[in-house]
Amino acid sequence: MSDKSAAISRLIADGAAQLHAAGIVNPDRDARLLLAHHWGVPSDMVYPPYTHPQLLEAFGQAAGNVEGFLNVIAERARGRPVSKIIGAREFWKHRFRVTDDVLDPRPETETLIERALERPFETLLDLGTGSGCILLSLLAERPTVRGVGVDVSDAALAVAAENAKRLNVTNRARLIRSDWFSQVTGVFDLIVSNPPYIAESEMAALAPDVRLHDPQIALTPGGDGLNAYRVICAGVAPHLASNGRLIVEIGPTQAQAVSDLMRAAGLENITVHPDLDGRDRVVSGQKA
Repeated sequence: MSDKSAAISRLIADGAAQLHAAGIVNPDRDARLLLAHHWGVPSDMVYPPYTHPQLLEAFGQAAGNVEGFLNVIAERARGRPVSKIIGAREFWKHRFRVTDDVLDPRPETETLIERALERPFETLLDLGTGSGCILLSLLAERPTVRGVGVDVSDAALAVAAENAKRLNVTNRARLIRSDWFSQVTGVFDLIVSNPPYIAESEMAALAPDVRLHDPQIALTPGGDGLNAYRVICAGVAPHLASNGRLIVEIGPTQAQAVSDLMRAAGLENITVHPDLDGRDRVVSGQKA
């Protein structure tokens, strides 16, 4: 191992030790990701034995900026998510810009993407689009589809617009400020949503990196956590095409309640879909 490689290894080990002491899960991974971000190199280059030429070159340029790396390590140790520090998160097949104004995309939500892609659709509505990760991932998969993403947050819509540009789907994605269906017109083959669903009584038990760094409006509607589903199901019929589908992400204890709401809205073929961990994660229904 070269002197540079050894120095990088020690730097990452020191950062990981600080994260471990702070109770951070996967401290080695986070230290590598933060080093890659701080030095401006792809994260897949920052792995033992730390010999990639571009990484070694970056070390030569950044050797005097160890303090900056330790600063972002300290930020992570205080509970700030890696994605919010580096401003990006991998989701589905793409890298999305994320800020404090949007929910951090999570792997469980990819279950919704998988279910949506099981059948063709040409028009798409994403309610509460946030970063746009659901809407834009689906548009990227289906190059003839046009979609609308709505959110009550102008700041979130600005992030979604940036991500649409990154994925080169701006000409097929319309982003509008709307409180659920309030400003929505037209009908859609597919309506999707990952709405706020955490009950108010469950908020205190959330991990700090979620509770303190994701926007509360994207986490909980208050009360029993079901209000967003009530609004969506009550308003979906006029906007869903014949044989169109509604697909929503849920909390793992909400399958029956959300299924009942879809049934009361007149939807058929209601199905609960598990995520990769076997937890109820998505409910889908179809208009007759």
